[in-house]
Amino acid sequence: MTNTLSPAPARDRPVSRMGASAWGRIAICIAIALPAVVFRVGGFAPNPVVDLLVFGAAVVAASFLLAWAAEAAQKDIAGALAIAILALIAVLPEYAVDLYYAFRSGYDPSYEQFAAANMTGSNRLLLGFGWPLVVIISLLVARRFVRVGSLPASATRVLELSRSSRVDIGFLALLAVIAFLIPLMGSIPMWFGFVLLAAFVVYLWRASKVSDDDGEDEEIVGMAGNIASMPQRARRWTIVALFVVAAAVILSSAEPFADALVESGSALGIDSYFLVQWLAPLATEAPEFIVAALFALRGMGGAAIGTLIASKVNQWSLLVGSLPIAHVLGGGTTGGLPLDSRQVEEFMLTASQTLLGVAIIIALRFHRWSAIALAALFAVQFFVTDTNGRWVLSIVHLVAALVVFWINRRDILPTIAAPFRRPSSPALR
Repeated sequence: MTNTLSPAPARDRPVSRMGASAWGRIAICIAIALPAVVFRVGGFAPNPVVDLLVFGAAVVAASFLLAWAAEAAQKDIAGALAIAILALIAVLPEYAVDLYYAFRSGYDPSYEQFAAANMTGSNRLLLGFGWPLVVIISLLVARRFVRVGSLPASATRVLELSRSSRVDIGFLALLAVIAFLIPLMGSIPMWFGFVLLAAFVVYLWRASKVSDDDGEDEEIVGMAGNIASMPQRARRWTIVALFVVAAAVILSSAEPFADALVESGSALGIDSYFLVQWLAPLATEAPEFIVAALFALRGMGGAAIGTLIASKVNQWSLLVGSLPIAHVLGGGTTGGLPLDSRQVEEFMLTASQTLLGVAIIIALRFHRWSAIALAALFAVQFFVTDTNGRWVLSIVHLVAALVVFWINRRDILPTIAAPFRRPSSPALR
């Protein structure tokens, strides 16, 4: 039994219309994004810090619109594919910023150091902060259900994942191993990018073939629930409109926001690399974390962690695979995206953290102490800022991963094989 509580299926609830407060939230997001549109159309650029605030706020506001629309779209797309698509759309703002850096690095070598910085930061933020966050929330929420006898006492200590999650974990495990080739090669070659893109296509196809364990729809909560409760025609038009508006704001704001991050570092006396690696992901990942936290607060911990696992798969396949292509389109050599020594260290640290994350969830159980350990290791990296420190922390991740893999050794082969099994295989049911 998992500690995911399934309310009445969404299709059985009466259809309603969005209230004024829900439309008000959408209006607030549009109002926040509007100054960025005015700045971009009018060509205004007062100074890097103002640009950072204006365009950064627009990206965050548009990210919320995108997250609400993507989650509400699950009303019309069921199963594991919905989780995969939700995870993909939720990280599109991050993709826009990161791909701009990669594109510009093709004709401006000074931007090569930033090309993968946003990716490594958001990737580690997702696992080191996002995963522990939803696990701790889920376990705390489970306490009240344990008290009334709806769940066993173990539900307050361990978050159990559905068996259908094994496919996502299997893909993530394979990608985590492949990721170590990047620091070994010292670059992301074009051919390697195409391999990762092919892996993403296979993943998306495979996710479309996986059925949910309980056969029921997950409840859509919060603002997305308001949109999903609309009549079908109105709901679909609203979702399309939100997608179009959010995409337009993000695409128009990504370039000035990315440039403002770099320029603000010099203006404020802060390391530009640090801002690109951590401030941008905080802005673009915030809606995704809120969506996952809402799932967890409603007792749907499995859906919460499932969304974040799918996001990791998307980042390691689609995003990383697109970086060398964007670099070449920007005028870079066909050899791919070069990485300096700092980027090599960052990729090594990110890959080792991912491998530890896979080791923890490979048995489809996420213990609270594992969540605390991940969060602690994530926090340590902010105090480890030199080359030796990053390599030592990478080794710590790898050693811990090997220990946990040994403990969960019976689950390694079934997980690695999951992406290649027939969809009808009993192992996935």
